[in-house]
Amino acid sequence: MGEKKRKEVSKTNVVFGKKNYKWMFIGIGFIALGFILMTGGGSNDPNVFNDAIFSWRRIRLAPTLVLIGLGIQVYAILLNPNKEDNANN
Repeated sequence: MGEKKRKEVSKTNVVFGKKNYKWMFIGIGFIALGFILMTGGGSNDPNVFNDAIFSWRRIRLAPTLVLIGLGIQVYAILLNPNKEDNANN
């Protein structure tokens, strides 16, 4: 009886499932892509101003991708891995 109880106690509860990690990696990909798109636009000469820093890609697209990635991260954390899909029933 003691060994059976020990096996029950040693059973670990995993907080995140496979679905959670899949969505987390997707979110990390969106965040990384957003930060990559934000790079550049600088100038080698500090006395010369480069207007490329104000491009649509750096001002609108990249921050939007980062925010979408953060939203996906929140979804991945709140996703219940134990819930069964209704499509399989």
